[in-house]
Formats: sequence, structure tokens, C-alpha cells
Amino acid sequence: MKKIMCIVLVVFLAWVGVSVAAEKPPKIVVTTGGIGGVYYYYGTTVAEILTKNAGVEATAIQTAASVDNLLLIQRRSDPAKDTYYLGLVLPDSAYLAYTGKIDRFKDQPAKDTRVLWTMYPNILHVVTRQDSGIKTIADMKGKRVSTGAPKSGTEVEAFLVFEGADIKTSDLAKQERLGAAESAEALAQGTIDAYFWSGGLPTGSIVELATTLSRKGSKIEFVDFDPQGEVVKGLLQKFPGVIERGVIPQKVYNTEKDVHSLAFWNLFMAPENLPEKYAYSITKALFENVEQLHTAVKASRDTTLTNAVKSVHGTIPYHPGSLRYYKEKGVLK
Repeated sequence: MKKIMCIVLVVFLAWVGVSVAAEKPPKIVVTTGGIGGVYYYYGTTVAEILTKNAGVEATAIQTAASVDNLLLIQRRSDPAKDTYYLGLVLPDSAYLAYTGKIDRFKDQPAKDTRVLWTMYPNILHVVTRQDSGIKTIADMKGKRVSTGAPKSGTEVEAFLVFEGADIKTSDLAKQERLGAAESAEALAQGTIDAYFWSGGLPTGSIVELATTLSRKGSKIEFVDFDPQGEVVKGLLQKFPGVIERGVIPQKVYNTEKDVHSLAFWNLFMAPENLPEKYAYSITKALFENVEQLHTAVKASRDTTLTNAVKSVHGTIPYHPGSLRYYKEKGVLK
């Protein structure tokens, strides 16, 4: 009898162990961007929301942003380990990676990535000082310029702008490849003359830079893109529906006037192999707690159910799990 009871107990404990293992939440790694940029704060807040509400164990990590994030989503997600990388990505970087038109994805296009939601528009900032002599992209020739962190969406956009303006990096006095906070610090210290940054409004490091320059008796300024100029028209033609004309309103950084620029609607992306139930629960958790995100990150105010499906007819498909949620909420038929 004791022997039978022992066998029953062993079987029961084994069943409990299997049940506990089955209930263990998947690991979600949210890839963000550099400290000082909106991606970092947006991604860390999303990870907090998901851990509390989506039945997953989510953490956020600092990265070089868009291209780096796409590589991690595509190549580090591992269903066998129940680990999935999600990330914030600029739409032009996503398009170039998905179609294999960028170096790091020529041999392995990111066809196995999916959109969970469209987030908010990044505005391309070309930041300089009022006394730098830089008023147009052409004025960057012979100047010290940071084109953004390596493998970032900012770097991709900087090179697209240079291509449209017929400028090579060899035309610069010096090229730096710095992230948001590092670029702002370098401009404040006078070791660079201008830098590119693609981010939401406002970007914290630029707000701080404006204050720092003001204390030094200088003033922040942005390169104004002619809305009808060749650079803007060329990029709109090359990336229809992905890039739009944008504006940095005067009040955002206390500039003398509104600044014309380019807008890029960011994507929150996942691997195709993310199980549908998790894609659904992640999307649902985010939008049922989106006010927490709006409170923490000003730029996220455009993360709404209506805007979430803004890219649904684009080149990159949405994940079936997120689509199920949007159909339940009535924002998609």
C-alpha cells in the first residue's frame, strides 16, 4: 500500500511540476534605443505594462535602435526557449530590411517580422547652433556632423538625406556616429557642429540641450527642410506612405519659428513566430493601459487605437494576434 502511495505521490508531484512549467510566462525582450531618446523611455514603459498585464515576463534593453532592433527581432527570438524579441522601429528602416534593400539584410531580408501597432511619428531633427552657419543640408559640407548611432534608423535617414542632397560623408570635415544624448553633449561642448536625430516630440535630450546652450549664451537651431525642395520630394516619392512632411512647432523647443521637416510613423514590431495568443495579449494589455504610457512619455500621445492600424495596408504585414484585437475593438473590419 505504501509503495502504491509513493507512486501516486511521485506522479502527482511530476504533474504539478509540468503544470507549473506550462504556466511559466514567456520572456519578452523589448528592444529600444539610446538613453535620451524617446524609444528608450517608450520601450521601458511598455515592458512595465506588459509584465503587469499581458501574462508575460518583459524586460527592456538599450540598443542602437531601428536596424539593431530588427536584427534582434529576426535573429534572437527563440520559440524553443520561449523567448521573443519585440522592438521599436522606424518605418523606412523596416521597409528597407523587409525588402532586403539595406546591407545587413541583403542575404536575409526581414520577411519574418510583423507589425503589432503603429506608434507615433518620429520627426527628423537636424540640430545645430544658431551661430554654426548651417541653415541648409548643403551647408553641412566642411562641418563636423554626427549622423546617428551605428545601425540606427537615424543613421539610415541621415544617409538618405545626404543622398538626396548629393552629399557624401567624405564632404564633411568630420563624421561622428553618436546616439541622441552623446550627440547633444558633443554639440553643447562644441566638438561637433550639427547632428541628425529622428525622434518624437519633444525629445528629452534636445530639450536639455536647448537649456544648456541658453545658459552659455547660445541658442539651438534646426535645419529647415523646404517642403517643395528636391530632398523632400525625392524621399516622398521613394517611400510613399512611409515618409510624410512634418513640422517641429515653435513651442516644442522654444525656437523662433516652426521648422519644416520629415515625419516617419514608428512601428512596434515582433517576430512572425510569436504565438498568436501572446501577440493578442500584448496588444490588448498595451491599449487597455495606454494612459500609463501617455503619462510617462509625451510623444506617445499619438499611440491610439485609430493610429495603431495606420500601416495596415503597408508592405509589412501585421501579426494575426494584433489584428484579432483590432477587429474585436471595431477599428478594423
